[in-house]
Amino acid sequence: MRNIYSICTLLLLVIQNLNCLAGEGMWMPNLLKSLNEKDMKDAGMLITADDIYNTNKSSIKDAICLFGAGCTAEVISNKGLILTNHHCGFDAVQQLSTIEQDYIKNGFWAKNNAEEKPCAGLSVTFIVDIKDVTDFVLFGINADTTNEAKREKIIKRNIADIEAKSARETKWGTQIKSFFAGNKYYLFVTEVFKDIRLVGVPPSSIGKFGADGDNWMWPRHTGDFSIFRIYANKENKAADYDATNIPYTPKYSLTINLKDVKENDFTMVYGFPARTTEYLPSAAIGIVRNINDPIKVNIRTAKLSIWDEAMRSNDTTRLQYSAKYANVANGWKKWQGEMKGIDRLHAIEKRKQQENEIANKDAKNTDMQNTEKLYANIELGYSNFKHYAQMRELFYEAALGVEIISFCNTINNVFVKLNDAKLSGDEMKKEAEKLKSAAHKFYKNYNAKIDARVFDVIFNNIADTVFDVSLRNNISQLFGNKFPNADDVFSNSVLVRKQNALAIFDSVLQKINFIKNDIAFKLTMVLVDYYNKNINQQITIAEQNLVALNRIYIKITIEKNVDKKLYPDANSTLRVAFGNVKTYTPKDGVVYNWYTTYKGILEKEDANNDDYNVHPKLKKLFVAKDFGRYADKNKDLRIAFIASNHTTGGNSGSPVLNAKGELIGINFDRCWEGTMSDIMYDPEQCRNIALDIHYTLFVIDKFAGAGYLLNEMKIAN
Repeated sequence: MRNIYSICTLLLLVIQNLNCLAGEGMWMPNLLKSLNEKDMKDAGMLITADDIYNTNKSSIKDAICLFGAGCTAEVISNKGLILTNHHCGFDAVQQLSTIEQDYIKNGFWAKNNAEEKPCAGLSVTFIVDIKDVTDFVLFGINADTTNEAKREKIIKRNIADIEAKSARETKWGTQIKSFFAGNKYYLFVTEVFKDIRLVGVPPSSIGKFGADGDNWMWPRHTGDFSIFRIYANKENKAADYDATNIPYTPKYSLTINLKDVKENDFTMVYGFPARTTEYLPSAAIGIVRNINDPIKVNIRTAKLSIWDEAMRSNDTTRLQYSAKYANVANGWKKWQGEMKGIDRLHAIEKRKQQENEIANKDAKNTDMQNTEKLYANIELGYSNFKHYAQMRELFYEAALGVEIISFCNTINNVFVKLNDAKLSGDEMKKEAEKLKSAAHKFYKNYNAKIDARVFDVIFNNIADTVFDVSLRNNISQLFGNKFPNADDVFSNSVLVRKQNALAIFDSVLQKINFIKNDIAFKLTMVLVDYYNKNINQQITIAEQNLVALNRIYIKITIEKNVDKKLYPDANSTLRVAFGNVKTYTPKDGVVYNWYTTYKGILEKEDANNDDYNVHPKLKKLFVAKDFGRYADKNKDLRIAFIASNHTTGGNSGSPVLNAKGELIGINFDRCWEGTMSDIMYDPEQCRNIALDIHYTLFVIDKFAGAGYLLNEMKIAN
């Protein structure tokens, strides 16, 4: 216990003693007062840490929520109105759309509460409190606890006890998260609202302007926003959807500021960044750069090409695949930028140099040999891991990249649950209903002809690389001793035929054996069985070893860097990033301005490219310069701006706040040249991209004619 206390004390001392420049860091809001308040004020902030995070009174944190499972939204009215990105609300809008009422293509604006559309399955989560529970989670672990499985068992038991105790003592939800690779633990107290309704979304020609061509890029002109509303019961408490629910009255709503944003202005991004790996050893960065990213990019390039061609052929396919395409393309482009950034920064060499400096920091220290031994073990561990890392990426991106195989894997996961003898009849029926629901969702957006093309182009192209002789033989036995092409699978599987398949899933408990005998399911089981026995087991063993080594690696990194301020990696928990509005130079001779205007939309307009179509009404407003109060001092309409805030996936939809904590923009992307910031932050290249609030309100008011929504908002001129 004494060792744990020493580690925790050291962590706090490291964080509290140091200065940092605005830009890098995703900081925990409950620690801002002790860690960052002075730095934030030096950077231009005019409010206090207590204004940002407070559990004793309402604060800005009470206006920030996790949107769904992976984005951020912010409350902008006292009637539960929330803003997020167009791409964050995309799935919900797609589920509400039909050919006749295509809200993706044409947009949607509710004229009153009665017209707002319930979004089944969508929720938002607010953070009520954050508590350090490190000592409780690590209770019973000491220097003698060297067995990783035993350590994990103790931690899981302690976490279960803490969460159970919290559940008994509070009406809120709870979740415990690991920080600094298991050196720290925090408990998050949450409130989840499940009645969320669509209020407004611009047409895709605005909300997705530039689409994948502009994704991750600057200059940017995308009106990437959508509006939803939180509903609660008559006691203003979270509740499932009910027609009698009323708009939620929040604890806090953001004020919108219409003052022009200027270069070097203080900015702050408040949200739920998903995942970063800022403390990766050099050997691990090498695997990301040379194995993981190239495999994913190459396979997705082929897949996206097939999807893109099909989506351009008709509206039905476009609707079916638009959300899937966006999700796959998002990572595809990001990883390309990440590879370039790692190379440009010489990130592998730089991290190796940092490791050498730590090892040599105190040549007289008896710990030096232990540090060198640790680094050697890490090098060996990742060297042994390379092959399995490659096989894992190929399996997930290629084999499971075929939609019907991925869905059959989902079916099998449910069948495994149904085989549990402890399940009651009612529990089995619930699992069957979940599978039925998943099937209806899958087939709504599934096209077997497109999937067959993906099978032939991707699946067979990797067979020689991934499949050993025994696996190829097992697969061939299913198809009369020949390795299959797409026709062998798709002409003989009932599961690829929508109507037949849906009829099966309507009575799935009676059709389990029928499904198991389907050729697509059989093929999936051969692949999954091979992966579990020959790849996954080895990955599990290797990762258990690497988890322990990485935890010690980060502990040593902290101990040997008492002159630097450190922040935990993002893990989908509430964080604050702060920086300043800044230009940047992506390459020699090129300097990018820090904001864009409507002129860029007209310059990019291309009537022959759907991604760059400009809506006639929007163009008419632009040509007339009918910007109203949303024009800047130069009588232009600003679209977006960039700043040096450290962001990642999950920050999509996050509010960008000014020095007073007022809303000036909506975070929606990062500059391509800085996407390696998930691994190593570069202050010269890393810029977050924000939708200027002027353009957001202009679209709502002047374009959509939904100015009545502005009456709910607090707008400072």
